[in-house]
Amino acid sequence: MGTRIQLLARWLAAAGLALAATLAGATVKPSSAAPDFTLRAADGQNLRLQEQRGQVVLLNFWATWCAPCRQEMPHLNRLHEKYRSAGLQLWGVNVDDDPRTAMATAAKLGVRFTVLLDAAKQVVKLYDLEGMPATVLIDRDGRVRYVHRGYREGYEAAYEQQIRELLKE
Repeated sequence: MGTRIQLLARWLAAAGLALAATLAGATVKPSSAAPDFTLRAADGQNLRLQEQRGQVVLLNFWATWCAPCRQEMPHLNRLHEKYRSAGLQLWGVNVDDDPRTAMATAAKLGVRFTVLLDAAKQVVKLYDLEGMPATVLIDRDGRVRYVHRGYREGYEAAYEQQIRELLKE
């Protein structure tokens, strides 16, 4: 009986290490392929990331309860207005449980870019993003190029420099 328990313990330890390695590899990192997803936009249409190939995509994960997220929105609006005609797709992926709260907050903040609704938190888990806000820049080939976790005043200057770099490629 002791041998079976030891074997089971070893098997569980090995399975745990394999799971930890898999989870560690799941983190979205620069130069990795951007995980594909489809989400419903606030206007009701379904949008799929893979269909944006050829465009530079900025994904901004946000929540209504996140003060830095609300602080960042006017800067994202400005980037959207400035670079959308050059090939930038800016998608705000909201992770609130109630889509109505997300849409009302986006309207109150004057958000002019596409808001996607991830109430089930499938995409935020797919991208392994725990804190809000988080911003992921994806190049025209569908590869993650930059990942920003959190927001502080001035980060938008880095976003803009990176957007310009990716649009030139």
